[in-house]
This record gives sequence, structure tokens and C-alpha cells, in this order.
Amino acid sequence: MRHAATFCVAFLLVCGCLLLVGACGSGAAGPPAAPPVVQVWPPFDSKRARTDRGLVIRAQGGTLTQVLVYESGEPVPGRLDDSRTTWRTDWTLRPGAEYTVTATATREGAPATVAMGRVRTRTAARTFQVAGTAPLPGETVGVGMPIVIDFDAPIEDKAAVERALEVRAQAPVEGAWRWTTDTQVVYRTRRLWPSRQQVTVTAHLAGVRAGDGLYGATDSTFAFTVGRRQTSTIDTRTHQMVVLRDGGVAQRMAISAGMATTTEYTTTSGIHLTMDKGNPVRMISPGRQKGDPGFYDLMIDHAVRISNSGEYVHAKDNVWAQGRSNVSHGCVNARPDQAAWFYASSLRGDPVTITGTDRELEWDNGWGFWQLPWEKWRQGSALHEIDAPGGRVPQR
Repeated sequence: MRHAATFCVAFLLVCGCLLLVGACGSGAAGPPAAPPVVQVWPPFDSKRARTDRGLVIRAQGGTLTQVLVYESGEPVPGRLDDSRTTWRTDWTLRPGAEYTVTATATREGAPATVAMGRVRTRTAARTFQVAGTAPLPGETVGVGMPIVIDFDAPIEDKAAVERALEVRAQAPVEGAWRWTTDTQVVYRTRRLWPSRQQVTVTAHLAGVRAGDGLYGATDSTFAFTVGRRQTSTIDTRTHQMVVLRDGGVAQRMAISAGMATTTEYTTTSGIHLTMDKGNPVRMISPGRQKGDPGFYDLMIDHAVRISNSGEYVHAKDNVWAQGRSNVSHGCVNARPDQAAWFYASSLRGDPVTITGTDRELEWDNGWGFWQLPWEKWRQGSALHEIDAPGGRVPQR
């Protein structure tokens, strides 16, 4: 005798979420196994969910086969663990936002479970955000360029903020963040950037708890391009400067450096980076008033800044000293036509290495970050002891 199979579909409404339990058949095979259970944290229908712990979805008695989370119509990135039982957002949640969730869990021999619901996060009383960056969005920079991020409020939980910072490059490099102040963090690569590639920086700050009652207001993303590889070496003893571009000599320049009669008139030795430039730049003697011995107030052409202590590579028509003696107030000067060439060819972040003086460039003098050995640089990371960072920048 022929028996017709029967099927059922069960809908469960639990804690405001819709659970759809898939088709179940009755027949000689016996009852199906129990369907998996989907758990969502923060729970569905939360009105003031925390932002700093993200969204977590777990399957008990099965595995997650699909998770869809949206905020303001945009998909929210997240990932499954290796067991495919736990999914969590990659980043924190936006304050005062609503998230919709659809999660499907399956188990062999059992109906599938689909959980659907909404979660709303609490608003933030105080917020912070990115106030400024270097490089600027869209800028083309040199191979030594750091990434500098300034915030508009002091950061207490630096580890939480640092975890939210993502650097993606076309050619993977090793790099690490270092906090220079409570409002500034700097990223430096272990070695110079590979040339001619794009780098994207994203601060996933929305919902990050940076202090007591202080939360990130919004995410921030910018991209820049690493240009050709240009590096310069200056020997103050031989009074020569050599500019290399992509492995070949682009220019040789006779120079004159600091006269070294005082500390301030001594050019610093070390790895400098070009920081900005002006044509002309007004240069005034530090700590001296008009009429004092050694006072000067000059407009200098084709000046490329390499530190915060007043050092530039610039033009000066004193060819009698260039290549022969050091007579400047601490800057490096070159023949006007060659200084104009260096000015035109320089990008921010080009390394300029100076040797031959007894005054060392401090690591925090301008962008003297390459003065620190790699391990010392990493010690300035808030995650150095927590996460042992320094892994490779992911390939895009």
C-alpha cells in the first residue's frame, strides 16, 4: 500500500526574532535531528547595545552557512572562525545605528534554522575622530614616508584605537604604529616602501571606546601613492651630495653645511625625510633680535625642509664654499640651479642621509623616525606587549 509523505515548516518567534525551521519530513526514517540554535549578541531588539564589542553570532548544534548583516543598507564586514560556528564583525559598531541580521545555521539530518532580527546601538555622549593625516589623500610620496594620524581628542585606550587602524598596500611590507603623543600615532615600515604602489589607510573608529565615555564618531579612509625611489646622501666632510633615483645617479651636487661653531649651527647627522618645501622661505636666526651679533632675516629660494630644527636643503649663491667648506647656519646649501632641480624633483618622504657631524638627528625632530632601530620603534606601539604586532600588511 502506498503512503503519502507529509511535510511541515515551523516558524518560531523568540525574543523578537523570527526563527524559520526548515522543512521536515515524516516517514520510515524517523524524526529528524534537533535543529541548530542561533545565538546573537547583543540580543535582538536591543535598544542601547554597546558598540565597542562588535556583533557576535554563534551556532550551537550546527554550523553557520550564511550570515548577512547590514547597517543603513550597507553590508557589514565580518568573518567566520575555522569551526564555522562563530561569526563576528571585523570592527566595532557605529553609535546610534540600527543593524539588521539574517543568520542561517544547518546540521546534517536536521532542519535549517534562520534567525532574523534587529539591533540598535547606544549613542555616544562624547566622540572623537581623525583631525588630520600625512600623507594627504591622493598625495604621491617618497619611499620613506611615514603615515601620521592626528586625533581631535586625547586617546586614553590607545590599544583599542590602534587595533582599529588598517594599512593595505599592493606590495606587502612589515610596519608598526608608534604613539608620539596622546593625540598622534605614526606608522613606519621596517624598510623603505617598495616604489610605485598605492596604499590605503582606514581608521575603523566608529564605536571604538577610546576613554571614559569617549567613542569614535565615524570611520575615515584615505589613499596615497608611493612614487619613484629617490634617496640622497650628504657627506659634510667631503661637501658632496649625491641623489639616486631608482638605483642610478640622478644628480651630484657640491654643498656647504653648518659651520658647527655652535650646536644650532651644526647640521644634524642621520636619516632625514623631506617634509615640505617653499620658494621662497623666510629664515630668521633663532633666539636673536635685530641688532644682535649673528642676526639674520632672509628670504631663501628653493628650500626643502628636512627637520623641525630649521634644517633645509636650499639654494645659495656661495659657490666659493660649496664643495670646499661648511659655512652655513646649519642648513645644506647648493648652487642655485642644482637646488632648483632638487626642489622640483623632491616628494615628501624622500630619505636624505647626512653624515660627518657630531650632532645626531633626534628621532622626534621632524620626521626623524628612521633614527630608531626597528625593535625600539615597535616598543612605542600600544599593542607591543599585548599582541606582539609587526605582521605583514595584507596584499590587496
